[in-house]
Amino acid sequence: MRSIRAAAVGAVTLSLALAATACGGGSSSGGGSDASPKTLTYWASNQGASIAVDKKVLQPELDKFEKQTGIKVKLEVVPWSDLLNRILTATTSGQGPDVLNIGNTWSASLQATGALVPWDAKNFEKIGGKDRFVDSALGSTGAEGKDPAAVPLYSMAYALYYNKQIFADAGISKPPATWDELIADGKRIQAKGKTVLGAEGSNLSENIHHVFVFAKQHGADFFTADGKPDFTNPKVVDAVKQYVDLMAKDKVIPTGDAEYAQNQSVSDFAKGKQAILLWQSAAANLKSQGMADDAFGIAPVPVQSGTPGTGAQVNSMVAGINIAVFKNSHNLDGATKFVKFMTSDGEQKILNSAYTSIPPVKAAQEDAAFNTPSNAVLKSTLATSAAALPQVPAESQFETAVGTAVKDLFADAAAGRAVTTDSVKAKLEKAQQQMPAA
Repeated sequence: MRSIRAAAVGAVTLSLALAATACGGGSSSGGGSDASPKTLTYWASNQGASIAVDKKVLQPELDKFEKQTGIKVKLEVVPWSDLLNRILTATTSGQGPDVLNIGNTWSASLQATGALVPWDAKNFEKIGGKDRFVDSALGSTGAEGKDPAAVPLYSMAYALYYNKQIFADAGISKPPATWDELIADGKRIQAKGKTVLGAEGSNLSENIHHVFVFAKQHGADFFTADGKPDFTNPKVVDAVKQYVDLMAKDKVIPTGDAEYAQNQSVSDFAKGKQAILLWQSAAANLKSQGMADDAFGIAPVPVQSGTPGTGAQVNSMVAGINIAVFKNSHNLDGATKFVKFMTSDGEQKILNSAYTSIPPVKAAQEDAAFNTPSNAVLKSTLATSAAALPQVPAESQFETAVGTAVKDLFADAAAGRAVTTDSVKAKLEKAQQQMPAA
C-alpha cells in the first residue's frame, strides 16, 4: 500500500510540472537518432497474471523479431502501480526506453509533453497505414485534431464475469443486466455465504474507469466541452456516490476491497470466493490462476435500465494498451520496425490470443480465433456501448486526483464513516482544485 501511495503522489507532482510545460508549448525532449541500430529497450505493461507470465508470452516474440531484423530487444515488464510514474520521470529526464506501452487513457497527457514520436501519415505508412486499425482504438491515441501519440496494441472492454456455480447455488438463472438486479442478486448470494462483487478500491485507474461509466450513465462528463474540469457537477457527484454506495449502502462490495490495488479481486473471483467481477478481458488471467473456462460466464456490464448502447447506456470505457516511441530513442528506425512487427496481423493474433484481448487491427480482429462467445461480448461492447475517456492534456492528473478521491471514499465506507452527497462533493471539489490551470 505504501508503494502505491508513493507512486500516486509522485505522479501528481510530475504531472503538474508536465502540465505547465504543455501549456507553455515546450518539449521535454530533443531528437532521437539511429546511433544504436542493433538494440532496443522496451517497457511492456503487465498484462498477464504476473510479470513472469508476461515474459513467457513476450520473449519468444522478441526473439522472433531479433531473428528477422538483427535487433535485440531488452525487455522490462513494468507493474501498473509504477508505470505512469516511470513514464513521467522519463519524459522529464529524457532517459526513457526506445519503445513503451502506455494505457490508452494517458495518450493525450503524454502527447502534451512532446516526448513521444507523433504518428503522422508518413509514420503510419511505415507500419501499413492508419486504416488498418479500428476506429474505437484510434479514438484513444491522443487529442482530437492532432497526430496520434501512440499506436493501438491491445483493445479491451469491461465485462461482467460471474461464477456459474455460485449463481446456481443461489437460484439465480441469469447474470444481472441492471444495477438494481445486481444488488438484488447480491442478497441471495450473501445468503449462501459468498461475497458478491469484487473491486480494487485503492487502484486509482480502476476507480476512474468505473466512475467514468457511472457518470455516462447519469448523463454527465468529468470535463466540459472545452476541456475544463467539472467534477462537482451534481450528476457527476451522484454517479460517484452510486459506485461507492455499492460498498457503503448496498453492501455488495466487501469492505476489505477498499485496500485492494494489485488485482486481488481477480484472485478472489478465480478462487471461488466471490460471485461477480467487473474486469477488462479477464479470461486469460482467470485461467492462469486455475479457474476453468466453463466455471464462469461473461455478460455486459449493467446499466441503469434497458440495454447497453450509446449515451446514458454506455457500460465500458474504451480500454486498451497503446505502443509508443520516445523521441529521444537511439534507434528510431528500429523502434518503428518494432511497432510494425507488434501490430502486424500475425503478431496481433498471437499476442491478443495470449491475453484474451481484442486486436485493434481489423484483419486480426476478424480472425476466427476472436469469435468465441466471450470475445463476442467484448467486441460488441467496444463497437456499440464503450466510450473513450477524455482525451485532454490533464487526463493523467484527472486519474490521479479523482481516483484518489474515490479511494478515500471507499476508505470511509470500509471504516463505517458515512458517505453522503456532501462528503462526495467535498472530495471531488478538492480533486478539482488539484488540477492544473490550462
